[in-house]
Amino acid sequence: MPNANRGAVGFQSSEFEQEYDRPSKSQLKREMTALQKLGQVLVDAPRDRVKRVPMPEDVLDAILVCQQTTSHEGKRRQLQYVGKKMRTLEESEVAAIQAAVDSWRGASRSETAALHAIERHRDRLLADDVALTDLRTKYPELDLQHMRTLIRNARKEQAENKPPKAYREIFQILKTLLADSKAPTDTDTEHDEEDPDAY
Repeated sequence: MPNANRGAVGFQSSEFEQEYDRPSKSQLKREMTALQKLGQVLVDAPRDRVKRVPMPEDVLDAILVCQQTTSHEGKRRQLQYVGKKMRTLEESEVAAIQAAVDSWRGASRSETAALHAIERHRDRLLADDVALTDLRTKYPELDLQHMRTLIRNARKEQAENKPPKAYREIFQILKTLLADSKAPTDTDTEHDEEDPDAY
């Protein structure tokens, strides 16, 4: 039986429905934490990178100030302020910032893969003399005599547990060679992973 007093005390069924449509406290807390973490990622990122992220000027200013703050307590307070500014953003603005941050991660993965490829090249040079001939074929500008000396010295360093001076120099030479050549495509990367002995 309907409650005759219900309308008199000002409650409508639609008001209850609206109440339940609102996010729960735990959901709001999760969203706030996610925004705070995103703010932290921006604060920790290189300054020039952050400046290229699409975001309102006041949010960017808060992040840049936080990056410059050196005292522990000052940084903590400024980081809280960054979180507060992040919570003022529209969903579309947050999505644009997140997309930019995600693209950094992709770039970082690519950089890491490139460094691993250089390390594999260096290990092959130390393990197999034929690898140097293959490298010279691909990079005619390579100073063969200098590289032979470095490889000999790097092997000696490893055998005698000495500081890896020549070992590091080989890495730098390979890095320069690969950077000066054409940028590797996805196909090249896949090929490199499938056949670790291919240059």
